[in-house]
Amino acid sequence: MENRVKGQDIAFEPAKLLWLIQRDFLQGKSVKEMVDEALRHVPNSDGDKNIDQVNQIRDSLAVMGDNSTAFSLPQPHLMRTKLCDLKDDDLDPMYVKKRGQLKELVASIIRPKIVQGKYLNGKEFVSFLEQILDALNKGEIPSTGSLVEVFNKGILERCLKLYSERMGKLRLPMPEQSLQDAHGRSREEAMKAFEEQHFGRHHAKKSADQLDEEMKEVFKNVIMTNEYQSTRLCEALYTKCEDRMDQLQVLRLPTMAKFDAGLQQCNQSFEQECVGPSKANYEQRIMKMLGKSRSLFIKEYNQRLFNWLVAFSLVMVVIGRFIIKFILVEMAAWILFIFLETYTRMFWSAESLYYNPVWHFIVSAWETIVYSPILDLDRWAIPIACMAALGILYCRCYGRRKHGSQWLLPLYNHQKGGSNRPRSD
Repeated sequence: MENRVKGQDIAFEPAKLLWLIQRDFLQGKSVKEMVDEALRHVPNSDGDKNIDQVNQIRDSLAVMGDNSTAFSLPQPHLMRTKLCDLKDDDLDPMYVKKRGQLKELVASIIRPKIVQGKYLNGKEFVSFLEQILDALNKGEIPSTGSLVEVFNKGILERCLKLYSERMGKLRLPMPEQSLQDAHGRSREEAMKAFEEQHFGRHHAKKSADQLDEEMKEVFKNVIMTNEYQSTRLCEALYTKCEDRMDQLQVLRLPTMAKFDAGLQQCNQSFEQECVGPSKANYEQRIMKMLGKSRSLFIKEYNQRLFNWLVAFSLVMVVIGRFIIKFILVEMAAWILFIFLETYTRMFWSAESLYYNPVWHFIVSAWETIVYSPILDLDRWAIPIACMAALGILYCRCYGRRKHGSQWLLPLYNHQKGGSNRPRSD
């Protein structure tokens, strides 16, 4: 601006105002009375913002009341749309006379403009005025409002940064209410900091509203991020539980206790770890999935257990007959096999078998043996079977040569008076 407008530093002098009023608007009042009435402060008991703004303008103009002059002009002609085409002879003589008086009045109250120690003529003043208007349009001449806005803008940015930093420290995802509470605390802290540092009242309110709007925009982004993080977390937990249920469906040894323990563990981990706005939706999905998985497992559980018992009875027949050669074990295994394959199929249907108290006792005994807090046979069945096979092989081979006949079961000891012919297997 210093390259555009240069002048001497002088004491501030309020501008002279000339109120030019068309006489039709006077309505029986003098020009002075109408100006005084226009500048009179209007009560605003309702707190209307528009009335406050007009009253501020009235107050500003009233300060220059000592330097204001009022003048009235009559209508120049009845044909108002053709005023530019009419000559002075066609205009109302009273208007022409009053217009001359107005020119004299304007000349009497204004003084020549001095810039850099020189008086400006008309053309120079017009050029100077164009420079002023150009500078005002480009914002090179700051107004009081613009200075306050610039000052408050820096404070606004700092307070917005404070809010963003507080929200950025949150560990997402988190419950919606907790996020809303964190937003309220961060917003209150930012607004408190702004209230302590802002400048001005009217413009500060605009800046405060702007700060609030920008914090809302930041909060919207945080909400979207929280929803995305919540969806990712809950989806991962849901997939993990789904894979776990698929694994439990194909247990080597079917056990309801282990299945229920895995289901409960999956449900608890989901309840504790899945947080955020997506939890309610995924809760419904996982409960539906767990219910289907349990129904499917129960549907196949009894049949798989029945097949396992049949296979177990045959294995024990072979073990009792050829490995340990203990006839009681062999007989018990044959009785179990015949009971499962013959008696149950002849006298019990599948439904009556699974609801029979004897079957319930078998299931309870099976569950106790197969799965307990101490031992999980589904995991250790193969290692235990291998160790047992090695133990039996050791007893049958190495133990017999080392310790003689003391390793043989009592069933095969030779009786007194009996035949010396060895028993044929």
